[in-house]
Amino acid sequence: MASQFANKQAPGFRNHVENIAIVGAGGSIGKFITEALLAQGKHKVTAITRHDSDSVLPKGIHHIKKVDYANTQSLVEALKGQDALIITLKPLSPPDTQFKLIDAAVEAGVEYVMPNEYGVDASNQSLAEETMVGTAVREARSYVEKVGKGKTFWVSLVCGFWYEFSLAGRENRYGFDLDKKSLTWFDDGNTKFTQSTWPQCGRAVASLFALQKLPSNETDPSRTLSSFANAPVYISSFTVSQREMLGSVLRVTKTPESAWTFTTESSKERYADAVEKRKQGVIAGFIRTLYTRVMFPNGGGDTSDKCVNGVLGLPEEDLDEATREAVRMHEEGYFEGRAA
Repeated sequence: MASQFANKQAPGFRNHVENIAIVGAGGSIGKFITEALLAQGKHKVTAITRHDSDSVLPKGIHHIKKVDYANTQSLVEALKGQDALIITLKPLSPPDTQFKLIDAAVEAGVEYVMPNEYGVDASNQSLAEETMVGTAVREARSYVEKVGKGKTFWVSLVCGFWYEFSLAGRENRYGFDLDKKSLTWFDDGNTKFTQSTWPQCGRAVASLFALQKLPSNETDPSRTLSSFANAPVYISSFTVSQREMLGSVLRVTKTPESAWTFTTESSKERYADAVEKRKQGVIAGFIRTLYTRVMFPNGGGDTSDKCVNGVLGLPEEDLDEATREAVRMHEEGYFEGRAA
């Protein structure tokens, strides 16, 4: 975005985001983003839902707009008057859903679109391609730039994996099996990678959209939303290794390391095997591919040097508290009936 200042804008210009629409306001990450936006008290939040949706939405949402994704005008009407659109979609949503939303946002005059990312650093080309999710992310970003034509911009949240969700999962993710008290080390277990909790992601998005859109004038040094236009926003809760996570699990569960069993796998070999399983249509292969690749030594999973936690005023979190939440989720059967 070209350098601009609020005091140079036309009369009536608002130097803040007031109206925010969110798709998936009741979903895993959408719930936390919506609750953080509402708690901040600076925005009017609109939930965009399907006509037949039975999703439970957070309390306090200002408007609920029911839409028909097969009807473009339905989407456009729902997005008129919105300053920003936040997209959170389920993994199995139809592939063209996000592009329909982007088209509608552009037509409705929405200035900022946050695409459905919330994960690995897709700006790292090798990481993007080898995790097999980054290509779609990069396509969505490019599409916003193409159809937005300098009036609609993307801004994405790069937060690494969701810590409590991933640790609560099975061995295919972080290598932990909390039931069996077993852990598969990826190489030596010392590779650090950046992760974020759901609440931290929510706070980050809320803080981002609370920034001024433009500097007040030429002497205003403030970091603004415009400085993140068509750019990723890196945040984190922790940048830790498997060994550090194990230490936290032992403290939280009050179990000795001797109660656990350990195996070791080469991350490169594990990744290659996962790719083959994915080709065979095994869902566990896809999950292993994603998680293992991020834990390659010097593989781009550590984005701590790019994080803007300070700019967004994000708090330092307690690793053991996040681990405690993961253990609770696991014990309550969060992953029962879900993909590996």
